[in-house]
Amino acid sequence: MRAWFLQSRGGRSELELREAAAPQPGPGQLVVRVRAAGLNRGEILGAGAAPKPAGMEAAGEVTQLGAGAAQFKPGDRVMGRCPGAFAEFGLMDERETLPVPGRLSWEEAGAVPVAFLVVYDMLVAQGRLKAGEWLLVAGVTSGVGVYALQAAKALGARVIGTSGSAQKLEQLKALGLDLGLATRAPDFGDAVLKATGGKGADLCINNVGGTVFAECVRSLAFEGRLAVVGYLDGTLSAQIDLDALHARRLTLFGVSNKLRNSEQRSTTVRGFARDFLPLLADGRVRPLLDRSYGFDELPAAVARMEANAHLGKIVLKNGV
Repeated sequence: MRAWFLQSRGGRSELELREAAAPQPGPGQLVVRVRAAGLNRGEILGAGAAPKPAGMEAAGEVTQLGAGAAQFKPGDRVMGRCPGAFAEFGLMDERETLPVPGRLSWEEAGAVPVAFLVVYDMLVAQGRLKAGEWLLVAGVTSGVGVYALQAAKALGARVIGTSGSAQKLEQLKALGLDLGLATRAPDFGDAVLKATGGKGADLCINNVGGTVFAECVRSLAFEGRLAVVGYLDGTLSAQIDLDALHARRLTLFGVSNKLRNSEQRSTTVRGFARDFLPLLADGRVRPLLDRSYGFDELPAAVARMEANAHLGKIVLKNGV
């Protein structure tokens, strides 16, 4: 089969299309004919010196079942975490696999697994966001940011988002963005406090990184929660206002699957299936796609993502 491989050379991420052996399922695994796979910035930024199969999430048709796999059958439309997803076939752990709702296209389904599961982790599992609360998203026009906006509105929350692009913020008003702040600088705290009547945000998602960390803390309400999920600015350190953390009883947490095992990830998948999958199934939430690229066009898709030209998710199509 054909598969894309990723590695870092001279500080730059490079992609190579190769011939590779088709995967064989182990116990509890599914082989999936990949129809669409979503791009995720974290994978590109984290490329190592040794070549590795590229891609993290996919949607497609089940073709083979490993021993003990019984939840799905060949031909079923599924989506899920899929290491090496930029290939003709991929492997999924059945515990981390979801059925594709009938109203979703392959491209939409391929854009769901990683970003929407991260959003579920941030907003519900750890963030405890409730109807009527204020959510602040620093970097709201990223894939995770857009999905956080959509999910938060479906949960009944109010959303403030920051971005360096006023045009993208204007486009997100159609998805329910209550207030867009056109800035990349750590200068949005006063506007957040004003919009919330002096209270501050109940939950903040920091997609940007260390340059806005302190401002995110300043923007939080009493018993506010701060999720750290991305580093678009490349800054991995920041000062912490311990007095604010202490006096306002703040909660800081990270959102990453890097060190979680399959059982821990599957717990999030089960919660997502219960709470968020119905939102996708009935159309209350629909993945926002920026652009779809053909299988051979992956380098162009990555270039668009690295240029920050996109709004929503970029997807690689494979035979659809």
